Amino acid sequence: MRADSSPALTAAQWTARRTAAYKAYYENLPLRPASLPNGNSIPLYRRIRWGRLATFHMLDTRQFRDDQACGDGWKVCADADLPARSLTGPAQEAWLLDGLAQHYGTWDILGQQVFFARQFDAAGAASMDSWDGYRGSRARIQQGWRDRAVRNPLVLTGDVHKSWANELKADYANPNSATIGTELVCTSISSGGDGSTTTTVPNAATNPHLKFYSDRRGYVRTTISQAQVRADFRAVGAVTEHGAAVSTLRSYVIQDGLPGLQQV
Repeated sequence: MRADSSPALTAAQWTARRTAAYKAYYENLPLRPASLPNGNSIPLYRRIRWGRLATFHMLDTRQFRDDQACGDGWKVCADADLPARSLTGPAQEAWLLDGLAQHYGTWDILGQQVFFARQFDAAGAASMDSWDGYRGSRARIQQGWRDRAVRNPLVLTGDVHKSWANELKADYANPNSATIGTELVCTSISSGGDGSTTTTVPNAATNPHLKFYSDRRGYVRTTISQAQVRADFRAVGAVTEHGAAVSTLRSYVIQDGLPGLQQV
């Protein structure tokens, strides 16, 4: 990359670039009229009710967040614990908690972009781009669904390019604390190439609530009923091989009223 390929911009230039980017984003993706940009912001978070079965709370964890506490990457960062830091921004957080309080359906499903459960390495470092960089924000939302007696909170996550199945804890520092929700992380379709056959959970010793991991490409198939959510982690052996067979690497169920993963 040339040294001048990313020139420093003034605040006004950054605003103009962001405005143009949102306009291009809206014009080239299948967005609804409700997401029409307003200058340098765009309304993306929304709520989808699937009858009395499920409510999907679709979040935007990019546009309104505070900057990373200690810069991007994996860091040991005390500032990530600052209570005021937010990944969603105050307005979206209030909107989410208000929606969770309504109890529209059996399942309250948070669709969002970055790793939600805690994942520390042995030295205590974590990804500042994930919810680990905004621990107060995560704690408020988790406590919020507990305070509102949300029966079945389920987080669906993308943008990680790996498959994960995680249990969400009341206190991540205490493995024996209550499991209060579940997270399913979908892998990429092609990013990362063929990946590897490993299913050894990274940093499992310091994060026993992380139950499954795969570096294969594929998708997560969920079957949702009033009684349970079944999640099948589907993958192909090689995206570089035309017609490669797809298989189910692991299956779990989440029972109504019983947060956490039960392997099938």
